Amino acid sequence: MTKLYAIYGASGCGRSLMPVARQQLAREQDPSEIVFIDDAQTAITTVNAHRAMNYASFLAEPAAQKQVLIAIANSQVREKIANRLEADGIQLWSVMADNVVLMDDAQIAAGAALSPFVTITSNIKIGKCFHANLYSYVEHDCVIGDFVTFAPGVKCNGNIHIQDHAYIGAGAMIKQGTPEQPLVIGRGAIVGMGAVVTKSVPAGVTVVGNPARIVESR
Repeated sequence: MTKLYAIYGASGCGRSLMPVARQQLAREQDPSEIVFIDDAQTAITTVNAHRAMNYASFLAEPAAQKQVLIAIANSQVREKIANRLEADGIQLWSVMADNVVLMDDAQIAAGAALSPFVTITSNIKIGKCFHANLYSYVEHDCVIGDFVTFAPGVKCNGNIHIQDHAYIGAGAMIKQGTPEQPLVIGRGAIVGMGAVVTKSVPAGVTVVGNPARIVESR
């Protein structure tokens, strides 16, 4: 059975994840091709030695099985693409670097992108299309929703609940919660670069600073 894998997005995020995807197929001894999908493509070209094509061309490619990793930082766009893939019967692909650390009972839904030096510890549940960039970690007893993004170096400590579409900026640190009272990052919230989050963050707001505070609209 022929397989075809794709990284959806040929910009920086996708180009960074392509070597991770190649490592994974080598680890699995899978000789299948990986291509880029980029909706700006009008013809099949080459990006970093991989074929790049638009979505219609990808659909037309002959393969018995197709799987796609969505390498789009914008979580709303990621969800739209995931829904389109599902409607077309194409599986979400999870990609994990060789040196990612996974401990006990880490449940990660399809479509995850785990970059080099990421650690996912024990008793964790993560929703679909999770992005964890370089040197991020998730400590014990965390629950993470769908389409959540960690920029590089995020420190997510134990007993934290992060709801769908939250974005955690580079180097941010989230204080540990407790089993009785997890610290919650609300749906669609944005935690700014380098922020130190010491208490729960409401849905849809942006917090910055140390300690992190809500950015007031002007």
